[in-house]
Amino acid sequence: MRGETSNLCFDCLDQRTKSDFSDQIVFSYGLSDSPLPFGSSAVVEVSDSGEEVSASSSCELASSQFILEYLRKEEHGCLANYVERCVVESDECLVCSPSGSQATEIDDTENIACGTVTCELPGSFSCWRRIAALLPIAQIKKCSASDLQKLAVSFFSDCPEDQVLAALHCLIDGKPSGQETHSFLRLLGLPLSEENSKPRYLRHPNLTPVLGILTSSDCLVSVLPKSPYTLENILHYSPSAIKSEWHRSFLIYQLLSALAHLHGLRVSHGDIRPSSILLSDSLWSWLKIYSKPDVGSRDANPSASRRSWCVEGCYSNGLYADLIISSDLDWQSHFNKWWRGELSNFEYLLVLNKLAGRRWGDHTFHPVMPWVIDFSRKPENDSNSGWRDLRKSKWRLAKGDEQLDFTYSTFEFPHHVSDECLSELAVCSYKARRLPLSVLRKAVRSVYEPNEYPSDMQRLYDWTPDECIPEFYCDPRIFFSIHPSMSDLAVPPWASSPEEFIKLHRDALESPRVSSLMHHWIDITFGYKMSGHAAITAKNVMLSSSEPTVPRSVGRRQLFFRPHPVRLGFSREKEKCRNELEMHTFHGFGVDNKRSIVLQADEYLEETEEASAFSDHASDLSPKYHLQNFVQSPLHESYSENTNNVNTSLPETSENKALPSTISVNYLLEHMEVRDKESTELQELLLWRLDSCARNFSEDIAGDIFSIGCVLAELYLMRPLFNSVSLATYLEDGDLPELVKELPRPTQVLVEACIEQDWRRRPSAKSLLESPYFSATVRSAHLFAAPLHLLAKGQTRLCYAASFAKQGALKTMGTFVAEMCAVYCLPLVTTPLSDDECELAYVLLKELTKSLTPMAVQRLVLPSIQKILLTTGYSHLKVSLLQDSFVRELWNQIGKRVYLEMIHPLVISNLYNSPDKISASAASVLLIGSSEELGAPVTVHQTILPLISYFGKGICTDGIDLLVRIGRLLGVNFIVKQMLPLLEHVVCFCIDLSSMKKPEPVQSWCSLALTDCLITLDGLVALISDELLILELTKGRLCLHVRVLMQKNLELRVLQFAATSLMSICQRLGQELTALHVLPQLKELFDEFAFSEKSTDASDSLSLKIRAAEQNFHPGSPIKSRMDLVLLLYPSFASLLGMETLRQGCPTWLLLEQYLLKHHNWKWEYTGRSSRYNMEARPMLSKASKHPPKMLLNGSGRLVPQLQGFRNSNQLKPHIHVPVEEQEAVSIAREPWSWFPSPVTCWDGLDIGRFGNLKDEHRWKTKASVLSSARAHHGALRSLVVSEDECTVFTSGIDPGFKGSVQKWELASLSCVSGYHAHEEVVNDINILSSTGKIASCDGTIHVWNSLTGKLVSLFSESHTDQDQASSYPSSKNNSNQCNRNASHGLSSGIFDENLYTCMHYLEYMDQLVVGTGFGALRFIDLGRGQKLQLWGGEPIESGFTSLVSALCSGGSQTKHGDGVSVSPSWIAAGFSSGQCRLFDLRESGFISSWRAHDGYVTKLAAPESHLLVSSSLDKTLRMWDLRKSWTPQPFVVKGHDDGVSGFSIWGNDVISISRNNIGIFSLSKSQDEEEQQQQQRLIPQKLYMAEKGGRVRSDLSTICVLPFSRLFIVGAHDGYLRICC
Repeated sequence: MRGETSNLCFDCLDQRTKSDFSDQIVFSYGLSDSPLPFGSSAVVEVSDSGEEVSASSSCELASSQFILEYLRKEEHGCLANYVERCVVESDECLVCSPSGSQATEIDDTENIACGTVTCELPGSFSCWRRIAALLPIAQIKKCSASDLQKLAVSFFSDCPEDQVLAALHCLIDGKPSGQETHSFLRLLGLPLSEENSKPRYLRHPNLTPVLGILTSSDCLVSVLPKSPYTLENILHYSPSAIKSEWHRSFLIYQLLSALAHLHGLRVSHGDIRPSSILLSDSLWSWLKIYSKPDVGSRDANPSASRRSWCVEGCYSNGLYADLIISSDLDWQSHFNKWWRGELSNFEYLLVLNKLAGRRWGDHTFHPVMPWVIDFSRKPENDSNSGWRDLRKSKWRLAKGDEQLDFTYSTFEFPHHVSDECLSELAVCSYKARRLPLSVLRKAVRSVYEPNEYPSDMQRLYDWTPDECIPEFYCDPRIFFSIHPSMSDLAVPPWASSPEEFIKLHRDALESPRVSSLMHHWIDITFGYKMSGHAAITAKNVMLSSSEPTVPRSVGRRQLFFRPHPVRLGFSREKEKCRNELEMHTFHGFGVDNKRSIVLQADEYLEETEEASAFSDHASDLSPKYHLQNFVQSPLHESYSENTNNVNTSLPETSENKALPSTISVNYLLEHMEVRDKESTELQELLLWRLDSCARNFSEDIAGDIFSIGCVLAELYLMRPLFNSVSLATYLEDGDLPELVKELPRPTQVLVEACIEQDWRRRPSAKSLLESPYFSATVRSAHLFAAPLHLLAKGQTRLCYAASFAKQGALKTMGTFVAEMCAVYCLPLVTTPLSDDECELAYVLLKELTKSLTPMAVQRLVLPSIQKILLTTGYSHLKVSLLQDSFVRELWNQIGKRVYLEMIHPLVISNLYNSPDKISASAASVLLIGSSEELGAPVTVHQTILPLISYFGKGICTDGIDLLVRIGRLLGVNFIVKQMLPLLEHVVCFCIDLSSMKKPEPVQSWCSLALTDCLITLDGLVALISDELLILELTKGRLCLHVRVLMQKNLELRVLQFAATSLMSICQRLGQELTALHVLPQLKELFDEFAFSEKSTDASDSLSLKIRAAEQNFHPGSPIKSRMDLVLLLYPSFASLLGMETLRQGCPTWLLLEQYLLKHHNWKWEYTGRSSRYNMEARPMLSKASKHPPKMLLNGSGRLVPQLQGFRNSNQLKPHIHVPVEEQEAVSIAREPWSWFPSPVTCWDGLDIGRFGNLKDEHRWKTKASVLSSARAHHGALRSLVVSEDECTVFTSGIDPGFKGSVQKWELASLSCVSGYHAHEEVVNDINILSSTGKIASCDGTIHVWNSLTGKLVSLFSESHTDQDQASSYPSSKNNSNQCNRNASHGLSSGIFDENLYTCMHYLEYMDQLVVGTGFGALRFIDLGRGQKLQLWGGEPIESGFTSLVSALCSGGSQTKHGDGVSVSPSWIAAGFSSGQCRLFDLRESGFISSWRAHDGYVTKLAAPESHLLVSSSLDKTLRMWDLRKSWTPQPFVVKGHDDGVSGFSIWGNDVISISRNNIGIFSLSKSQDEEEQQQQQRLIPQKLYMAEKGGRVRSDLSTICVLPFSRLFIVGAHDGYLRICC
């Protein structure tokens, strides 16, 4: 029995779609409610329709999936008659208006004549008026491929509901909006008066859109878009995707809103269950319209069966004819039948596959079966040979235990097997003989090679680690190939044909041996061995998802959580005992027959009890969501007598309250306003419960409310509320399931109201929507988001969202609702947009940035901005985002640290790799504006070095221009101290590389990099004074230009540019300085030219003489050989210096002049100060010159830089004069960051191995050198913290009188600018509280104060009575710990008692402080409200004493996104003075674990990654703990310090620790790589040295903080000094 509704086998369904729609519609797979491949719905892919589909649409249609639902006309008479009438009344196919259909020709009476039948049915398609309302956008067409493709095109491009959203946009803009807006807002529940005219039918945004009804001779085909998920998928495979209680409420609110619309039409749904609730990627819900057969219609034929609809002689009917699986998936009945032997193994496994969600024909999630034989020989019941071991997974058998153990112990996520026991690759390989080549090329290999597919069953079994598929047990066709190039799959030698093999294989599956072991395979594939310790023992730990909050439509569902019972009578151990018993009886051992019978009876009773207990345990696999099977009255009599008197008005409507007939945007904002983040008050909900009773509506509609209650409960319980047994018990006795008590109390009240036994007491959908259970945030979010889910164009949706946001909608809704709605808005801005749309997208992004919290901006908005900035080519939106005003706003929200991590590198990326000119200019201006504010260290490391790293790799003119302008902005000292050494480093690197024998691409890159470097150098040299220029030339090193000219392996254009640049510098220096500083360096070059062999080349001489005579040779022409440099340099220097001076400095002048005369017809003629050619030094690289092909590596098309303020109409001249007044002003002014050294010594140089990608983050290269220092406190400097922009540092220390103070220092000038002196005791810890400007400092009490004004904001302290409030899980004591409390930390018992705070940690996401106490407890403080929260108490550690909390940190995250941003911490780690560490669950407020971490005082904790914990201690070690493997992990130990480690700081993968006056560095990445080999690492301590004086730092170091963007670190010492180090 497979149900009474008409179904086709999937083969016939495939043939039917091909016959109806041709091969242009690709059948993917069928949808079925049965474990067998029978159904009436198909998932199809609509391919391109050629000329009828536009180019833009065809791309979308190429991979677009739709669902075709076949409905037999004889079973859906009302709908068939409606469609028939629509077709008859129109010459053309009826196409409803995009804004909805208007019921103008349909009789409005309750009973509509359907031909000769009076319809009295309450089903979805029972009357024409309701059909028109339920299918407002459906187009009625004929069954054909072209019409189906037109529907698809309409869905993607025409967007049938675009007019509705456009009208709503007009309303928001204050324009006339029309009737559609009024109707649509009433549809969403907004209290509005009813229209005088007949309303237009509109689709509710939470109902599945039926795009069309296609009609053929015997059936109707409804066309629906395929959604990516169902609620059933989410509950089974990714329950964490429903992130919070608010999301659950929002989902139920959507369903109730859709139901209120249906019930207002007097239509019940009838089949609300998780599988009928469709979800989008953002988890917006569509309630699928359930089309019930017209059981009471005269046209319906209840005897119509599945077989009568399949084609005559259907092959699948024969395959499954003998199966007795019921279409009703009642697992308990199927299990009982299987256990008793009434259901075969094959059928039972198909039932389990269906319960696990597996789908026939879906190659990514195909039903799975076990391989029961290994094909080594024909299996025999009395032999172990030939049988597969079902106690182990196929993956384990194929890979071996050793490999699985290695995988489990070494991988980042410990696992033995993959997350799927049957891959798409395996399924397609199994079915390769029957699948189209296009499928094989997509799933197996892009290049089809038939010989690569296994040719026989033995090879197929050995080849794959995956399990089997059902076809190998039932369908011989799988062996026969439809491809001429691929041979049939060979059967084993012990089978004569595929048919015989299928029979023998099926017999093996049903054999006693397999039946006695099948429960083991079920445990591994569907049962308790999928998780926990049992999975580890069975080597069956699956690879878990790295993103559990991402929705999934497929996955492994664990059905059972206890061992599956063996089939009755097939327990091998008991069977063996019985055999022995019979043997002893036969040989006359005198065993009593009655005793044997009693033993068998006891065994049967034991097995029965085991099976019964297991059946009860897994009863959730038979969920019940509605009462149709339990209600005695027939379905078609569900309407009550008073149905026609039902008040269908909105719940807000009352006779005494006048509703507006016209609406405005202010009216919408009023209903969207959220004053506070509301919480459900239980008392208010209980009062509503009393008032919501006695609503008069029909029983079938009340059944929908019952189903909603079941779904709501399951969202919280993650398991069904009712199964068949518990539902029957409830209906009979009124006993609610015990599960109801596990629900939150408000949810429990609502669920109990929905599942009332008396259907008349259940509230209506509208009453539920009105209930206090749903907060204003839920209503507001639905009102804003619902229009975005109409089938409208992207531009229209963007217009709506941007306009509404601009009118203040996001601000009105509040930050929480704005965050919830952002996920629906942001996809609109990341698609290709026109310029007008870009303006709207910019407005939307700007409003979202203003309205969201900083964490929400970081998590939601920044990934979209990153995607926009990464787009290639011109983008108006990208240019808008690169404006300084937007970035400033972004800075204010997220802070500069997040900006530098996530946005700044992408801004720089717009300056290389052939960028768009406008985008590059915008990025350049932005980076210039930010440089001064970021400061010199950050600018050097985050802007200048990345740009220099792209010399020769496509950096554009704006990039080089940016470097010069940054130099001009930050001053001459910055240029001389920072930029010129970097450029010199690049020149020397390229020269050294060019002298080696490197491949041609490397040589070309050297030339390009040198060109970029020389252009930048020329721009910077023009900004410095003549005195500084001379000083740079006389530092004992060769002029860079001369060094370039000396190279013989460089390309000629580089040499030519270096020569002209050198002449520009010399002209600026003048005759005397050039002769003194430059001419001596040219002597070697001129000597080389003089004795060059090319000077005697007659042929070259003749050709050059002709060329010079005919073309009037000019220095601007490209040179043809290296000897042409003589013509560029010698005459120019003769003109500048005079021939006598030149000849004195160049001993080989005679040879050079003879060469010039002979080859270029040049000789010196004194004509004042000019040469006969009027030589003028200028760059020789003009835009007219063409690069050879190998020069295309640059890719920018740039030849000269476009420096702002230094351009002329022809060419850039490197010689640029700066006014003397400006030079003096710049040099006299005292510049900040004067202590910051050149980064050359810490820079790895250019990376030649990578083109077009940023270089991997460098390892920390420290010189252990103190750059600058200042006396911060009179006594020891105890703690320091650096602001996120790395421009300000706060220090705490001991002042006179042993009082504590906090000082604020500006790093640019290394000067103290303000302080806080209200502390009475020594300050031991300080925290910067986000970007609010507030500081928290701890001296035993917590002071929260304003860093700008120095005024105290709030003060927190702990009292003796507070200790009694500690949570029970860690008990608290009043004893002081006398463990290792080193005086260097100021935590001796004489300073801290148990009531004082010892340390603190800021939880930015929650805006809370977690504070450690002297009695081992953690206190939480709400900074926003200024009050203390819960206290998590301590427990005795050793000898009954408590120990103080010495260090705190948080780690883990609620979710991870593509950008890797952590949303919120999930655990807190506390270190204690006893050496213990404890983990607390921050979400559940629970204790996780405790372990002995160190043998001494824990000085610091940090969590560099969500799963890593790093600790330091006075026991001289650092330890790293990987929390993924265990909550009490084994540490990776770092040794090497000779004294206790007083602190550390983390930069990237490097940990920098301090001990006494030493620092030490170790790598986290190295420790993780070597963890399995040695479990420890030894670092080499380094002494800190003074950079200028050269002496060691003698004082012990007390604290350290890394400046990651500046690549510096700051240490505090016991002598009170603050030291900046590199």
